[in-house]
Amino acid sequence: MRKIFRRSLFPFFATVLAVAACAKLKPGEVANSATAALPPVIDPGPPGGPPSDAIVLFDGKELSKWRDSKTNAAGWKVENGYIEVVAGKGDIFTREHYGDIQLHVEWAAPAEVKGKDQGRGNSGVYLMGRYEIQVLDCYENVTYPQGQTAAFYGNAAPLVNACRKPGEWQAYDIVFHAPKPQTDGSVRPGSFTVLHNGVLVQDHIPVKGPSTAASPFKDTTAAGPLMLQDHGNPVRFRNIWVRKL
Repeated sequence: MRKIFRRSLFPFFATVLAVAACAKLKPGEVANSATAALPPVIDPGPPGGPPSDAIVLFDGKELSKWRDSKTNAAGWKVENGYIEVVAGKGDIFTREHYGDIQLHVEWAAPAEVKGKDQGRGNSGVYLMGRYEIQVLDCYENVTYPQGQTAAFYGNAAPLVNACRKPGEWQAYDIVFHAPKPQTDGSVRPGSFTVLHNGVLVQDHIPVKGPSTAASPFKDTTAAGPLMLQDHGNPVRFRNIWVRKL
């Protein structure tokens, strides 16, 4: 009976020792081949604000990380902590290119309502300059499903309409995995997951094609610039940051 008792306790003590060993691990260390490295520690920042490992693309003051289509300085208006589309100045692009990312961007359609359907507070957030998440004032404004607010434009309507009133700030939180060109010439599809004002509106939607409508880029690459669209409406943006995945 004594031998059986000792044998029965061996798995228990082995588990305790393993847990104790793991508890002493530092970030990046591995206990054994079956244990993954501990994740790095970051500061999550204030609600809606950038975490410590984010790249801040617009800090409310200047647009040095952005350019126009000719690689010159971005010509949109900067004031009171936001940027505003200046009609006719064209789309703006990040100088750095990105592939898989987490993106946070806040935007506001004009408080003064003008137009209807696609003519009301229209802009767009383009991942890699190719794949558009629609920006539009769809508060009591009806348009076609694959072109309304938070649609993956031309591909997938949002699960719900989570729009706030015109003039109020809204937020997109986007997890984007880029399509990956393969050595055999094929392309492994990417995906979009989008939260609009904290509400899930695109749930791991596949990204298969090389681009969407109005994109200045038509090929498929491993990375590309973020783009904010000049659609002629004075849409505002602020608090833009990205994390590389």
